Amino acid sequence: MPAGRAGYDLDPKLLEILVCPVTKGTLEYDRTARELISRAARLAYPIRDGIPIMLADEARPLTEEEMAGR
Repeated sequence: MPAGRAGYDLDPKLLEILVCPVTKGTLEYDRTARELISRAARLAYPIRDGIPIMLADEARPLTEEEMAGR
C-alpha cells in the first residue's frame, strides 16, 4: 500500500534507529494516529506520506489523558 495511506506500516528497522530529538529516548509507533510517541518528552511526532517528521516544532504535545491511557 502506498505511503501515507490508511494501513501503512512504518518499517520496524527504521523505528529501531529513530529516537526522540528532544530526549534521545525511544519512540512508540501509533499506527492509528500515524505518529511516533515520545513519552519522556510528552510529544507526538507526525508521519506524513510515510516520512517521520522528527522536528520538535512539528510535534504536538500529548494530553494528560493520552499519557494516562497509553
